[in-house]
Amino acid sequence: MDLTVTAALPALPAIEPGWQRALRADRGLLFDIHHAIDGPFHMVHPPRFAANLRAFQDVLTRHEVRGQVYYGKKANKAGCWLAVAADLDAGVDVASEPELVHALAHGVRGRDIGVTGAAKTDALLRLAARHGCLVAIDALDEFERAAEIARTAGRLRILLRRLPPGAPHSRFGSSDADLERALDRCVELREHLELTGFSFHLDGYAVAPRAALAHDTIEWCTRARVRGLPATAISIGGGFACRYLRDEDWAAFTRDRRDDWFHAGRQFEKFYPYAQDPTGAAMLDAVLTEQFRGRTLAERLRTADIALLLEPGRALLIDAGFTVFPVLGFKQNADYGITTAHGLSMSVSEQWKGSEFLPDPVLIPRIADPEARPVASCVGGASCMEYDVLTWRKVVLSQRPRPGDLLLYPNTAGYQMDKNESEFHQLPLPPKIVVTGAEARWQWRLDR
Repeated sequence: MDLTVTAALPALPAIEPGWQRALRADRGLLFDIHHAIDGPFHMVHPPRFAANLRAFQDVLTRHEVRGQVYYGKKANKAGCWLAVAADLDAGVDVASEPELVHALAHGVRGRDIGVTGAAKTDALLRLAARHGCLVAIDALDEFERAAEIARTAGRLRILLRRLPPGAPHSRFGSSDADLERALDRCVELREHLELTGFSFHLDGYAVAPRAALAHDTIEWCTRARVRGLPATAISIGGGFACRYLRDEDWAAFTRDRRDDWFHAGRQFEKFYPYAQDPTGAAMLDAVLTEQFRGRTLAERLRTADIALLLEPGRALLIDAGFTVFPVLGFKQNADYGITTAHGLSMSVSEQWKGSEFLPDPVLIPRIADPEARPVASCVGGASCMEYDVLTWRKVVLSQRPRPGDLLLYPNTAGYQMDKNESEFHQLPLPPKIVVTGAEARWQWRLDR
């Protein structure tokens, strides 16, 4: 292998939490799980999810702001997160009947479930009403359907979702004119609909736009209260930033990126910002301390007695899981190799959004080669499709991969594990393995 090739390629090592480093070092455990599963699998770690969740809750407590953290369930389908949310009196954000039922089955109370998404089915609205869930109403026609269902299913708690002024072409949310009409109808239908407040969601990860729109949404609560409606909460949605890589590694990659770093010269228009700041709960803190006319958002929420609701998904799952693909084979291709993994690139979802999951995969050899030399390789999936590629970027692996080795993809719990999974070729979906530490040793089980 030409070492000049590997030396010229950038390294993007993931920032790994302690539990993952310790578990990765326990090679016997990973190979035992591989033996039991006989295919790719996802490892998930509920204690880290719990720590991330508590960090968000602690920010609200420190600022003396009433509020609720709803786990954005669409980010990962595992049931283990739901049990943690229930134990910590958090909420869960759902967008379908199966998601709502799954949350209830894991002990989440109906009053702690938020129902969002586009136009909802009558069955979902009815289920939400029966269980006292909080429903974000997206449009006037959905508003009228919800009111009709509430006549028989029970009074329904709702938020009115705003169309962000800076995103007039979004397909989510109601215009200001429609919100005014909805407020009038809330007065007329107060017997069946309880206006809890307003919601919005913004793309991107910037602090200032979220804080500004939250300040503005407080004004909508004031308008509703003038009409005699409660309007006691606003939801600022999700989009809390996460960090996967060190600043210097990310800066060097984005500054120097070249097409020949990728298999077949593959080009990408954009990547997730893998190094950014502030992130997670620190970003929530920054939103709450952003000022408007000399007052922070936290101060205005306290003064108006308005609760802050939020729906983080990825930010609760950061550092809470990784994915393992067994190696099926390796072949040399010019100055780099192609590793074929047992599994599909649909199990690392970024590829199927026209992008690439950039943190370096880690090779875990079944047998360490005492004379190992690093090799450059991309990673393909096991399907017959040319575009089934887990890693287009030529990454440097510690030695030549062999059948039976494992490739570990770090930090995949947030959206990567199952957003686009498929049973193409009749391959089973990779199972989720729940891992915890008890009495100084690791324990694992299949997620339910």
